[in-house]
Amino acid sequence: MSIKVASNGYGVIGRRIADAVKAQPDMELVGIAKVSPDYKAKLAVEKGYKIFSADEKGLEKFRGNGIEPAGTSKDLIEKADIIIDSTPGNIGPSNKEVYADLGKKALFQGGEKHDLTGFSFVAQCNYGDAAGKQFTRVVSCNTTGLCRVLNALDQEFGVDRARVVIARRAADPDETTKGPIDAVSLDPVHLPSHHGPDVNTVMPHINISTMAIKIPTTHMHLHSAMIQLKDKTASSDRVIDTLNRTSRIMLVNSKSGIKSTGQVLDLGRELGRPRNDLFESIIWEDSVSIVESEVFFFMGVHQESIVIPENIDAIRAVMQTKSAKDSIHITNQILGIRK
Repeated sequence: MSIKVASNGYGVIGRRIADAVKAQPDMELVGIAKVSPDYKAKLAVEKGYKIFSADEKGLEKFRGNGIEPAGTSKDLIEKADIIIDSTPGNIGPSNKEVYADLGKKALFQGGEKHDLTGFSFVAQCNYGDAAGKQFTRVVSCNTTGLCRVLNALDQEFGVDRARVVIARRAADPDETTKGPIDAVSLDPVHLPSHHGPDVNTVMPHINISTMAIKIPTTHMHLHSAMIQLKDKTASSDRVIDTLNRTSRIMLVNSKSGIKSTGQVLDLGRELGRPRNDLFESIIWEDSVSIVESEVFFFMGVHQESIVIPENIDAIRAVMQTKSAKDSIHITNQILGIRK
């Protein structure tokens, strides 16, 4: 029997999640809830998605724009086995109360705090621990990328400590009122940044500190990673081999012409990915080097798409329908992730 999934929110993440759910062989997208009857809503209708207004007030607004809503978000929630909440940050607590009152399971995004659910998820790190949870938080894009890589290195070599500098995109591509900025902005000024503690919500044993800046770009974050390994015999070749064998990590090389995040996005385009999306953690193979068992590398994170496979796997993990291995395999195959 298919898992009935509702998408509450249809922005940058929500519309990608809806498409990914629709494509899964064991899931049914019962509808999406949206505030505004904009072009995204009209395109969703063309895809055959049932549209639900966020509230009663919005029903007439949708009808006035030629879209007949199937009901309100509460109607949508009642139809679902699980809700993917991708509404803007800080709305989660009030939505959680609605889900709890209706006895529904829900996934929240990394813009919400860990305390909202008490459990944060990355498929390759703690899939089994999500079993039966009513509320789960799928961590942010940067935390997802870091956890995948740190988990792989920790299992193979042991991680003694990790230090990471994150150059963040200033705004998403359609946020024309926010950026790009004509500056490098300290974000935050007070250090370390929140990214390290967020990794610890998934991997509490990892010693990690991070700092971050915002730069004038709208596509991708870039991580400069410095990770001290416990295995003093580790070599750059062994690290590269480990990363190359790890699912949802893609190695690229500047020698093949990929020397920037822009060229990484062009790779997504040439791979034929919808919206040019890259679901993988992107590591420059020729940046990987080791000095006295400390490994250095650059990693790109496509903020619009990296958490999409995690949401799909979290659905199965919470609903206890597939093992981690099987879910990751199915999700990868459907989304075109090569390994």
